[in-house]
Amino acid sequence: MDLATYSHDLWLSGRGHAFFGTLMRLPNVRWLHMFAAGMDSPVFAELRNRGIRLTNSPGATARPIAHSVMMHVIALCRNARRFADFQHRHEWARTDIRNEDLEGRTMGIVGLGHIGAEVARLAPHFGMRVIGMRRQPRGDEPCETWPVTRLAELLATVDDLVLTAPLTDDTRGMVGAAELAMLRPGAHLVNVGRGELVDEAALADALARGHLGGAALDVFVTEPLPADSPLWDLPNVIITPHAAAGTQLGADRAAEMFTRNLAAFVMGGAMPTELP
Repeated sequence: MDLATYSHDLWLSGRGHAFFGTLMRLPNVRWLHMFAAGMDSPVFAELRNRGIRLTNSPGATARPIAHSVMMHVIALCRNARRFADFQHRHEWARTDIRNEDLEGRTMGIVGLGHIGAEVARLAPHFGMRVIGMRRQPRGDEPCETWPVTRLAELLATVDDLVLTAPLTDDTRGMVGAAELAMLRPGAHLVNVGRGELVDEAALADALARGHLGGAALDVFVTEPLPADSPLWDLPNVIITPHAAAGTQLGADRAAEMFTRNLAAFVMGGAMPTELP
């Protein structure tokens, strides 16, 4: 076998371990393509050590995920979760909810890769001020951008904190109890990066106490999210099952990247999205 392809859906369905276990036992695999961008699991380093070439689909799902982020920001400001609860109970409770405007709010985006940059492009159309954050600003970002050394200042400034950063040794657990306490009372958090960026227990506590106004979470430390997680039952939390990228547009772009890599592989050339 020359080629193996992997979709994150395998991992979410619980078949990821079986897939990689099988892959490790196949002696003739030369190339693995990921239909997602993230390749932060240690298993990929092991595959490289075995001489398997790795490609992914960077940016393919940036636009659908950015749209999901804006959906979540709007939903949190418009109390969509509470309206859904009222609908479920057949309860007309219009006067019991105070909505918030997006216009005039400040959004902080931690991580300005393909996804973060697309969110930064969209948010100003809703009248939001955007501050991006990356390890070291390059000067070509689509918004005002601060270095990660100013994280505490960013947390104290924003109304909506959006996490789109990859998982690295530096970003793992970057938002813990201390960082959550720095956020303004009533602030919102949206995480479409990796679950391990956030201390989930501290987040659940901040939400339950009402320090945070709400959170929208698409990624978690353990996926699927365990049934006993307190996040499920918090009334100010929106949970989606790692589904922010799940649109046909994203799938088509990822397939296009795979096709270009496949053509290069067959011809013996350099694959466009091969990881070093």
